[in-house]
Amino acid sequence: MPRYRLTVEYDGSSYAGWQRQDNAPSVQGAIESAIFKFCGDSNSLGAAGRTDAGVHAFQQTAHVDLTKDWAASKVRDAVNAYLALAKDGVFLLNVEKVPDHFDARFSALGRHYIYRIINRRTPLALEANRAWWVAKKLDTDAMQEAAQLLVGLHDFTTFRSVQCQSKSPVKTLDVLNVQRHGELVEVRASARSFLHNQVRSLVGSISEVGTGRWTTGDLVAALEARDRKACGVVAPAHGLYMIGADYPLIL
Repeated sequence: MPRYRLTVEYDGSSYAGWQRQDNAPSVQGAIESAIFKFCGDSNSLGAAGRTDAGVHAFQQTAHVDLTKDWAASKVRDAVNAYLALAKDGVFLLNVEKVPDHFDARFSALGRHYIYRIINRRTPLALEANRAWWVAKKLDTDAMQEAAQLLVGLHDFTTFRSVQCQSKSPVKTLDVLNVQRHGELVEVRASARSFLHNQVRSLVGSISEVGTGRWTTGDLVAALEARDRKACGVVAPAHGLYMIGADYPLIL
């Protein structure tokens, strides 16, 4: 069976997350339904990241095996046509054939996320459910300084959900950068893999430094506590976007 790599863009507002669920809409379920309508195949999709309810993606990577050897462009256009009819807020940006051993999850060398904060006094109209509104002025220089204390190999127990299924809380965080563009504050995070709710927990905790409620010492103490109760506020899901995953050049 030929294997296809899918690059997916989606608005997660209406979904209970990426992963298929019995009693709630999911991004995976929407794509699998469109594929079934296109060619009758009902194979499960693999994905680079199982994003939570409300989380968006500029570029999520998935893979699927199909019975027939379709042209990649045909798969993209046909599946998108059914997604458009369903008004699911999900589309395939690209489809390409890949070797059978390619796995969107296990072949990934790195994953990248961006978190968007709108920092202004006025509530959001156009950006509602697309960014986190923070009314209090954020000191983004202090946030950037604090964020660098979290980069590297750490036990991130404080910054993961109690429902996290990862075998170990120890992860290497490669990038955590904060930049301001006017009223928009962007936090970029990169790692080979992340714990459940890790990015949102990190963003929420460094925002505590940005508002002045925490010092950098408080952030370090939270990290070293290795206790979920020490985490700051968890940033809401609707500000988080998956922006890509890295794979070997030769698979």
